[in-house]
Amino acid sequence: MDTVRSLAAALGGGDDAVREVGPGHHRLAVPDQHGDGFTVDVLGDGRTAHRVLHLLPGGGLNVDADYCTAQGRGLARYFADHGYLVIGTTPREDALVPERIGPRCADWGLDGHRADLERVVAAAESVTGLPHELLGHSAGAALALATAARSGGAGPRRVLVLDTTGPYHPQREPESLARAEALTDLFRQQLDAGVRTVDPGLKGLFARAATAPDAPSGVPRPVDGAAPFSNLGLLHYALTHTRDLPGPANWIHHRGHSAGGYRFGATPAEDHFTLTHTPLAVWQQAVARLGSGLQPTALLRDLAAIWAGRTETYAIDWAAIRAEVVWLNAEFGRGDHDLGARLIARGGANVDYRVVPDYGHGDVVWSATAERDVWSLLLPPR
Repeated sequence: MDTVRSLAAALGGGDDAVREVGPGHHRLAVPDQHGDGFTVDVLGDGRTAHRVLHLLPGGGLNVDADYCTAQGRGLARYFADHGYLVIGTTPREDALVPERIGPRCADWGLDGHRADLERVVAAAESVTGLPHELLGHSAGAALALATAARSGGAGPRRVLVLDTTGPYHPQREPESLARAEALTDLFRQQLDAGVRTVDPGLKGLFARAATAPDAPSGVPRPVDGAAPFSNLGLLHYALTHTRDLPGPANWIHHRGHSAGGYRFGATPAEDHFTLTHTPLAVWQQAVARLGSGLQPTALLRDLAAIWAGRTETYAIDWAAIRAEVVWLNAEFGRGDHDLGARLIARGGANVDYRVVPDYGHGDVVWSATAERDVWSLLLPPR
């Protein structure tokens, strides 16, 4: 507890900024001069920890939903049990309410998120004196890589990447590159038009499936345009076949958020759907823990620019990353696109790049078997 209170003080908060949310799990409120503060979760024992692990959640998620949700112990607890002091930084957009969506949100791209992370990293270093690592999922992984690229020799010892996309290869992946370029332009235009946040719609999908699972969703099934999905059917299809649904960035997935199957019946009531790794109850628990669920348009712009290699909009100096990198993508999530990993290795860093078979984008953090299939690969060798 002394470590937690010292960290809160280093971040500008007092004892009233610390709240216990579970055994060995505290949440700190980090103040901000504009009133747009953010939260930091701390797990583990600062007196015995050998290293600090900074957790960075995916776009629209918070630390609690992304890393503390599971059938058993979540990823955050897993690393705390392996001797880490785990510190997770929840992006400030998690606390947004409609009346707070203002001009400042236009600055919440990757650099805005990096500034918050570096503030937390500096505070943790001043309190613990321990070396640190960065672990990110999805957009959080891009943030981890962008931060490591600007850290130099004083940066993280390791960067742990869970299912994210680097630049597409201009020769091998020209279609994906073109789509990423168009997406970059779309988000830039939206920002210019004053559209500062994007709602991916997950909270609404889950709410409708919970309150009226058998009711018609209004979204036509691909096999029968006259018969819409049920709300529960649409939720499962959106999780397992994300790529096939409308949405400017759904194509980034090779299949979907979750591994599973969907078999159409003669009517929507006869459709059969399953999830392979992550039970629906775990998905529901994660979504229930979300705050706003919103994604800043500036963040999406920067991510699309990375995919497109649009360095005039946002650039990661891949060769400047000096940390060891473990990069694990999901076969059905972001898939096998290794150019970013190869650019890091070309700069001289040690990179372990793998694709986890039969996993979706969210399965890498929420699957009942993720501890065995994914998380164990992230631990340093003994």
